[in-house]
Amino acid sequence: TQARQNYDIIKTGTTSGLGNIAQTQVRATVSGMVLDVPVKAGNQVIEANNFNEGTSIASLADIKKMIFEGKVDESEVGKIKEGLPLEITVGAIENKKFDAILDYIAPKGVAENGAIQFEIKGTLKKIDSTFIRAGLSANASIILDKAEDVLAIPEALVQYDAKTKEPFVEVEIGDQKFERKNVELGISNGIFVEVKNGVSESDKIKVWNQLQGPPQYARGN
Repeated sequence: TQARQNYDIIKTGTTSGLGNIAQTQVRATVSGMVLDVPVKAGNQVIEANNFNEGTSIASLADIKKMIFEGKVDESEVGKIKEGLPLEITVGAIENKKFDAILDYIAPKGVAENGAIQFEIKGTLKKIDSTFIRAGLSANASIILDKAEDVLAIPEALVQYDAKTKEPFVEVEIGDQKFERKNVELGISNGIFVEVKNGVSESDKIKVWNQLQGPPQYARGN
């Protein structure tokens, strides 16, 4: 029957009674999932040869080896280098972050909307059972530095000496009484800053830059 012949063609590449019509078998050189079939029944296809790259009849990918592709502005590209860790968030997958390694930074930028952008690529580390579809939009945070289990305070609490430019905070020592303490700062994410020396977790730090209202206090995190 026709159905049986179609099955044989799919399974073996040929079927009885068709002679040489279905002798050509197309085999993938790698294992993976079929992402796209750009040809349709009836389209002409040609085999790759010395003069022609041939016709692509399918796109395959190993979805266990995902690659993040993004762009970095010229003002930031000088701060990054290959080998830095990435945290990937995928818009279609909520409350999940995926670890990756930055392994490519384009040597040449491309002008886009009046700014120079540099392409970057990062290889995701071993992925759990979460299925990430190819082509999904994603964002990456490039981790320039990292500190764990450290004392951190809001960066807005830090003041700077007008002459020496050294950082300090004001710590409460009594009712409406404060003492200046010089501090040694570490890394910052723009909101919180690491404090290496100068204050302890139990100290109450004066919020000195309030625009209105009574003085407020904050504890180190």
